[in-house]
Amino acid sequence: MYLRTKFIPMKTIDPNTLGLRDLHQFLIGAVAPRPIAFVSTVDEAGNPNLAPYSFFNVFSAKPPVFIFSSNRRGRDNTTKDTLHNVEATGEVVINIVSYDIVQQMSICSIDYPSDISEFEKSGLTPIPSELVRPFRVKEAPVQFECKVQQVIKLAETGGAGNLIICELVMIHYSEHILGENGRINPHKIDLMGRMGQSYYVRASGEAVYDIDRPSHQIGIGYDQLPKSVRESLILTGNNLGQLAGISHIPDTEAVLDLKTDPEIFEALKKEHPIQELHSIAQRYLEEENIGKAARIVWLGEYL
Repeated sequence: MYLRTKFIPMKTIDPNTLGLRDLHQFLIGAVAPRPIAFVSTVDEAGNPNLAPYSFFNVFSAKPPVFIFSSNRRGRDNTTKDTLHNVEATGEVVINIVSYDIVQQMSICSIDYPSDISEFEKSGLTPIPSELVRPFRVKEAPVQFECKVQQVIKLAETGGAGNLIICELVMIHYSEHILGENGRINPHKIDLMGRMGQSYYVRASGEAVYDIDRPSHQIGIGYDQLPKSVRESLILTGNNLGQLAGISHIPDTEAVLDLKTDPEIFEALKKEHPIQELHSIAQRYLEEENIGKAARIVWLGEYL
């Protein structure tokens, strides 16, 4: 039985009281999963560097802009080769990490000397870009050529981020990752996300599911749900979210017609009929039959 009003004890921590390592682990453990930018750069002499960054996301579509952060090392307050190369050349390639290359990507997180090629160490294949000097990763399902617009230094202390703002100038992608609708299919691109500690997550298979919420449909909202539903001991918060998203309250006649349904008829004879109805409705919600579930829970209003 699910009791949504159950009290869960919370702890409060002032981040200023934590050491850098502990604070870092709290942040990356809670803010997850994070997409991974597999960043390729070159130095002034054209020597390549390849490194993964999970403080990363896309922040604008027009202009298309990415931001990733190359943080100062906590152990000695030094910066990484990527930051040096970005400041020297103003160009990067952001390669996207799929399951097929995640172990090779991990090799590139090692702090090799700047004269060592991570392409050679990882066995990944460098291929020329069209508009920027850094190489693309051939095996990556998507490769974004970018020009660096700005570097924002957040502080000079160990662990401080350097936000690298990049504008996209060219896209390369494998046609294999597209679905029949011409959009990227999450199961085909098979992306990897970064968690806390040494954990990763694979964003395909059963980990991926639809939450159908058409942007043009205005849901009735939680406040319009019957009190028996809002205070249900069976329905979860996600269940209530599904019901709150329906566009209108079920028609009374359609609700009362359910009494002739054999399963509903038996539920209404039980000691706690509303809980029985909610259990049945929950099953329909799991099957994404939200309309039927809504009619079932509203039937409790007529008992």
